[in-house]
Amino acid sequence: MLDDFLGTKRSLDWCVQFWPVLVLSFVFALIATWLCKAIAIRFNIVDKPDGFVKTHKKPVAYLGGVGVLAGFVVGVLCGIYLIRGQHVLPDAMRWLFGILAGAAIACFVGLIDDLFDISPTKKILGQTVAAFTLLFAGIWPDISEIVKPIGWQVSDTVEIAIAIPIVFLFVLGATNSLNLLDGLDGLCGGVTVIITVGMLILVIRRSTFAFSDRGDTVRIIVCLALVGGVCGFLPFNRHPAKIFMGDAGSMLLGFVVAALMILFARIVPRWWVASIVVFGLPILDTGTALLRRFINKRPLFVSDRGHIYDQLIDRGIPLNRTVGICYALAGLYAIAGILISMIKTRYGFIACPLIFLVSFLVVWRMGFLKMEGLRGAVHKKDDTDKTPS
Repeated sequence: MLDDFLGTKRSLDWCVQFWPVLVLSFVFALIATWLCKAIAIRFNIVDKPDGFVKTHKKPVAYLGGVGVLAGFVVGVLCGIYLIRGQHVLPDAMRWLFGILAGAAIACFVGLIDDLFDISPTKKILGQTVAAFTLLFAGIWPDISEIVKPIGWQVSDTVEIAIAIPIVFLFVLGATNSLNLLDGLDGLCGGVTVIITVGMLILVIRRSTFAFSDRGDTVRIIVCLALVGGVCGFLPFNRHPAKIFMGDAGSMLLGFVVAALMILFARIVPRWWVASIVVFGLPILDTGTALLRRFINKRPLFVSDRGHIYDQLIDRGIPLNRTVGICYALAGLYAIAGILISMIKTRYGFIACPLIFLVSFLVVWRMGFLKMEGLRGAVHKKDDTDKTPS
């Protein structure tokens, strides 16, 4: 079975050389998060409960996202050091620095929102600027590869014209999806780790079947740096949380995961489809919240307690168990995505929508689209979903 799971193009020994990326990103994120917690407390940079969306009992320090960024940056720079002098250096360098720049911009925009509560329009503008860094670095979907199975050919101009909105869609979609998922202690960070590990497995599989010096090198460095950075933050974020990642963290995580999915769109399309399925839980949660508000004629972008995790809490399930259920769901989507990477592309294109169709049918059958009691309340003070943890 392992012979079918892994190819013969390159051995797993290739992956082992990048272990310092994981270790250093974890250590620096751990130290940076501790420092950020002390700074936040010293200068009263805290998130105060409101008794509705922000249900924690007392003010909790912000700035956790900055700690994650520190670990991620150190991890990526370590990866750049490891590949120095290799013939993949120019392209890989450009991609990695492009992702670093976009991650810093996304984190900065989120931090400004945490501190000053900026408007949704300004947040989207900042996310758009972050998306531009990917385009400047040459990171966009390979449309010619995607349409190849159906015999189409596209010119370079058409390819770029199609790729640009796709990049914006993925960056805005992923950053806001993880922002909406950031509602319970340890939830967003833990789910991101599961998603990224799923993508890391995809990278390892891909590199053993058809290795790309540029693509697979960048993917594995980004995956390991993100896992290490988030794992360094999570010990402080487990319930009861000592520090929240805030929008700075959730937007950072969303941007990096979006970059990974776009990197998977540069190879055989089934890998892109697989990465989208791995990201399934944030898609399901955001889709459920928006569909629920639309069906019940509520404002789409006014926060309420309609997310899947909120509804589990409202049904009497303890917080830690609710987080565990979400982890399990994220794991199931990751497994489904990995399995899709093992089948032909045309079957993957069929399996992906079927998986989400079944998911939304289950959500509907469980009554998560109804507006009842506390789940039907609408938060009047804020026009965005902002539930940091």
